Amino acid sequence: MEYLIGSATAISVCLAASLVGFDKDRAFYPVVLIVIASYYILFAAMGASIQTLLIELAAAGAFAVVAVVGFKRNPWFVVIGLAAHGAFDLLHPLLAHNPGVPRWWPGFCLAYDVTAALYLMILLKFRAKIGT
Repeated sequence: MEYLIGSATAISVCLAASLVGFDKDRAFYPVVLIVIASYYILFAAMGASIQTLLIELAAAGAFAVVAVVGFKRNPWFVVIGLAAHGAFDLLHPLLAHNPGVPRWWPGFCLAYDVTAALYLMILLKFRAKIGT
């Protein structure tokens, strides 16, 4: 169920951003990537050790770098970053023991990330096709 809800949430957020015009600003999806990556920091602050917090900070920092590169250089890095964060969600239990993470979160976030990456990919291809 978390996969369905994650995908539906991403579609809703992405469509709303397109309808309102938020995603016309190059910063929108990079900021989304940074926010998505920051949730594991929150979960670590809620229930994990300092060591886990440091691991989550390092991971979020890496995704923030990808987001900045995508904003400054090429938005395809943001597509890659969103998809990579989905992979991170899948592998997260192997990378860090973070008891603050809700049981359903990795599946929800994986579905959200991959759906948002696909939406942004389609958006970039469409904009390239029409020349905007």
